[in-house]
Amino acid sequence: MTKADIVNAISRKTGVDKTSALAVVEGFMREVMDSMNSGENVYLRGFGSFVVRKRAAKAARHIKNETTIIIPERFVPTFKPSQYFAEKLRNSLNTKLSAKNAKKGRK
Repeated sequence: MTKADIVNAISRKTGVDKTSALAVVEGFMREVMDSMNSGENVYLRGFGSFVVRKRAAKAARHIKNETTIIIPERFVPTFKPSQYFAEKLRNSLNTKLSAKNAKKGRK
């Protein structure tokens, strides 16, 4: 699903014009990015958390030169779904998988 698909779905389901829906989606994304860039985590109850994590420095191999390089520590954005979200997704996918297998005659 792309940003355009999300905007179209929001517009269709809420009756809001696409321009307004696009402004809201882009505003949301901008706020999440700004918060994370300033080191703050974003918590959305029932959905999940956008968290800034620190990755430690590590050694890696440069295959062409056959040398070891050091990758410095860095901060990376991560998303952790809420327990409700993860459970709902698991149930939905298990139901779809069961239906698909039943259709093929598998157990």
